[in-house]
Amino acid sequence: MSQEIKIFSPATVANVACGFDVLGFCLDSIGDEMVIRKTQNKGIKITKIEGYDLPYETEQNVAGVSALAMYNALNPDCGFEIEIYKKIKPGSGIGSSSASASGSVFGMNELLCKPLNKTQLTAFAMKGEFLASKAEHADNIAPGIFGGFTLVKSSNPLKVIVLPTPTDLYATLIHPQIEIKTSESRAILPMDVPLKNAILQWANVGSLVHALHTSDYELIKDALHDLVIEPHRKQLIPYFDTIKSDVLKAGALGCAISGSGPSIFALSKGQETALKVEKAMDKVYSKTDIKFQTYVSKINTEGIKILS
Repeated sequence: MSQEIKIFSPATVANVACGFDVLGFCLDSIGDEMVIRKTQNKGIKITKIEGYDLPYETEQNVAGVSALAMYNALNPDCGFEIEIYKKIKPGSGIGSSSASASGSVFGMNELLCKPLNKTQLTAFAMKGEFLASKAEHADNIAPGIFGGFTLVKSSNPLKVIVLPTPTDLYATLIHPQIEIKTSESRAILPMDVPLKNAILQWANVGSLVHALHTSDYELIKDALHDLVIEPHRKQLIPYFDTIKSDVLKAGALGCAISGSGPSIFALSKGQETALKVEKAMDKVYSKTDIKFQTYVSKINTEGIKILS
């Protein structure tokens, strides 16, 4: 029986324009690496963190919180050490906290011969996500664990629906090097939504789900609109409107804020268009003093991957 596992825990895009707190998809080329190790001494211990300055205290680290919740529920006759090689910048809007929270429980589950299913793992990972965002939401957690596009049907009881992924769909992202905390980004959102906007948003969610099932790229384009969240959050992201306008001109199907921001994502049909969209994003921010990174990625339909 293996005593150690090394995993790739991917970045994710939450909300997908119209699906605040319920829709998300998994990225293939961006993510953290983690090592989970069984120990004779009981308990959860974070022994190594590289990449960013994060707390080693189990109760103060999202990976530790989710791992501890799972550990206390299962009460195994061993302990676990966690190493985190952090490559997703905290506060980037592409699921940095959820990658850590998901990776720890996934690795523990593998070393314990998989006593839990993916829905149960998602529920424990949500405990870690709460530490970061002050809300137990699974729109980043679920796609990281299940892979592909996911819809969180309900949180209590937790029910995750895996949606099909059109084969020629690519994501392009730009990450401005500014930090927007999820908790702060949620705080600016209104508690009430005009009924006409809610109706249009529901129609967009339903249309996007149907478009994913039928690989209808034109319907994907028609559905990727956010009337509820984007008007409020975009004020936190410099040059958002310019980016959106230019990438749509470059051929993107749609463009929106990734999670709580500041990252911005676009979906395109085909890698060639996705690369054109990346150039359009690059051109906007190259004219500013803001440092940034861009990525082009296929949709990762596998989720967390075992490296060794």
